[in-house]
Amino acid sequence: MNTLIVLFNLKPDADSSAYEVWAKTTDLPVVRGLSSVASFEVYRSQGLFGGGDAPYEYVEVIEIADTEKFGAEVGTDTMAKVASEFQGFADNPVFMLSRKFS
Repeated sequence: MNTLIVLFNLKPDADSSAYEVWAKTTDLPVVRGLSSVASFEVYRSQGLFGGGDAPYEYVEVIEIADTEKFGAEVGTDTMAKVASEFQGFADNPVFMLSRKFS
């Protein structure tokens, strides 16, 4: 199973409360509703363990059950709308496709 890890900060003009409401009401339910997704969680960073600011404000973790199907599902009009809205909040997000090795 592949995991998509998304690291990002909000754009300077983006409101964190508005983003979090959007994530809870739109992003999470839509992505969790994709048949190719096993799970999807969004985390707000609290800082570095041991002290200091985290380099990213938010982390998304999407467990992908079927990568080929996921590629097709993210190409739908609904997901294009969600992705566009996400891009309105996120400042240069980093998308890392990962796989457990143990």
